[in-house]
Amino acid sequence: MSSFKYKNVYIKDYETIAGPKEGEGNLEYQNIINDYYFGEKKIEDAEIKMQNICLNNILKRNKLNKKVELLVGGDLINQITITSYNIVNRNIPFLGLYNACATFNESLIVLANFIENGLINGGLAITSSHNLNAERQYRFPIEYGSPKKTYTTFTTTGGACMYLSNEPSMIRVESSTIGTVVDYGIKDAANMGAVMAPSAADTLNRHLKELGRTIDYYDLIVTGDLGSFGKDLFLKLIKEDYNLVPKNYFDAASILYKDNQDTFQGGSGPVVIPLVLCNKILKEKKFKRILLLATGSLHNTLMVNLKKSIPSITHAVSIEVNL
Repeated sequence: MSSFKYKNVYIKDYETIAGPKEGEGNLEYQNIINDYYFGEKKIEDAEIKMQNICLNNILKRNKLNKKVELLVGGDLINQITITSYNIVNRNIPFLGLYNACATFNESLIVLANFIENGLINGGLAITSSHNLNAERQYRFPIEYGSPKKTYTTFTTTGGACMYLSNEPSMIRVESSTIGTVVDYGIKDAANMGAVMAPSAADTLNRHLKELGRTIDYYDLIVTGDLGSFGKDLFLKLIKEDYNLVPKNYFDAASILYKDNQDTFQGGSGPVVIPLVLCNKILKEKKFKRILLLATGSLHNTLMVNLKKSIPSITHAVSIEVNL
C-alpha cells in the first residue's frame, strides 16, 4: 500500500515567483523577475535568489524565523545545490529530495506524513527551476544554438514555497500516493511527455484503486509537466489500459504559456505544479477535490549518452479546498 489518508494536514500559506517568459504567459503572478539573471552575475545565483525570496516571505509572513521544524525540497541542478545553498546558515532542519519534476509533490508527501503522525507540527516544502540552468545541464547551453525537436518542452523558470501545518485552514492535504518507477524503453531525452505519461497513468490507477475511489471523485485532475503531446498520450493510456475518463483534466505545463511564445509542447520543471496550483487553481475557487499528479523523468546526461532508456515516476497529492 503506497497511499495515505490525512486528517490533520493543511496548507497554511504559499509563495511563488515566476520568470520573465512565464510572466508573459497565461497566468497572473504577484512576483515576476524581469530577466533570467535577476540582478546577479550568474544564473545559479539567480535561481538561489528566487528560492530565497519565496522562503523569506513565508517565514516573515507567518513569523516562523525561529520555529521551522523541517524544510523539505529540492531542484534540478546537480546534487540539488540550489536548495542547499539557499538554506546555508539558516539553522533549519533540512531533508533534500530529488525526483526531478515530481520533487514538489514528493516534498508535500514527506511533510504530510511527518505532520499526520505527530512528529512535527508543521514544515515547509520548497522547489525551483531555471530555464538556463536546466537546459544547459540536461540538453545544451542556450548559446550553443542547437535546434529543438517539436515535441520537446521548455524548462519553466520560477520558485515556490509552501507552508504545511496541523493547524486547520481552508485547504487540506487529504491523501497521497507514492509513485513507482516506470520505464517504457524510451531513449529520447527530448520526448519527456512520452517518457512520463505511462507513470502518470500508473499512479492515477493505483491511487484510485488503493483508496477505493472512482475517477469522478475528483472535480479536477492535473498532471505536472507532460506538455501537450504527453497529455494526449496520458489520456489515451488511462482510457485504453484502465478505462478511466476524467470529467475535468488539464496538464499544468501545457497551459503556462501562450501559443506564440515558442515553448514547443509547454513547460517543464518541478515548479510547474505549484505555479499552476497557487496562481490558477486556488485563485479560481472552482474546484473542491483536486488531484495533483506531478511527473518526473529520472535520467541524467550520462545515462542518456550511454543510450539507456529513461525511467519516470509520478507522485499523487489530493487536496480539498473550502475557499
